[in-house]
Amino acid sequence: MSELRVGAHTSIAGGVSNAVDEQVEYGGNCGQIFTHSPQVWDHGSIEDSEADAFREASEANDIGPWMIHSSYLVNLCTPKEDLRAKSVDSMQQELDAADRLGVPYVNVHLGAHTGAGVDGGLANAGDALDELDVPDGVTILIESDAGSGTKLGGQFEHLAQVQSNTAHDLEFCVDTAHAWAAGYDISTPEGVAETFAEFDDVVGLDQLAYVHLNDSKHECGTNKDEHAHIGEGEIGYDGMKAFVNRTVEEGVPMALETPTEDGKSFAWNIERVRELHQE
Repeated sequence: MSELRVGAHTSIAGGVSNAVDEQVEYGGNCGQIFTHSPQVWDHGSIEDSEADAFREASEANDIGPWMIHSSYLVNLCTPKEDLRAKSVDSMQQELDAADRLGVPYVNVHLGAHTGAGVDGGLANAGDALDELDVPDGVTILIESDAGSGTKLGGQFEHLAQVQSNTAHDLEFCVDTAHAWAAGYDISTPEGVAETFAEFDDVVGLDQLAYVHLNDSKHECGTNKDEHAHIGEGEIGYDGMKAFVNRTVEEGVPMALETPTEDGKSFAWNIERVRELHQE
């Protein structure tokens, strides 16, 4: 049986190596970070000593693989040249940071086509990705989206198409709350099996590198993205259990972006995932 790899999105406040300490506190053994505030373009800098400390602490505590989540401002699908240029520059800085930190993945949303159309937006994304210099040992992950408005990535076909539009070997991160919002019914073991089969047919399970594991506060197909505690949202206990166990079976790590509310935090959700895996 494959090893369960589950962790949380942790903070680099006070130094990037602090994310490792926070992950240990939660009981996680992999996870996700921002390298800077996701609401601004300014990346700041990571000192060599901090990068070394992050690598050493991760290895000492057997935490990995890590994933960097790109800025929320990045829009690869945009037809606007200034936004595209900023997005490419931001992504390049994330890739370079991943190389320095020994992080194998940089995760990004495709963004919104804002009138360019689905095909046009996905073509824009492919062109933007082709401008990036991806370091050896680092892979770009395209995250599945909830699909609201003109945002792309809600359908697995979008993921497959952007892969065909770029020279880079992309891999993918499926967010369970996003997939649910986009219309993939993963509330039952049968639905989970069908969703994995569809992903395999359209994209390829060998390209699934990470999962964002989140329950949802909204019904399937509403395109509403609001996360809930594992097993306590609309996806529910049976769906989350089936998804966890299939994900572990595929050898794919999971990062939580669950809320901190109702007296429950990342530590509670990580323990819930471990319980679901054991059952």
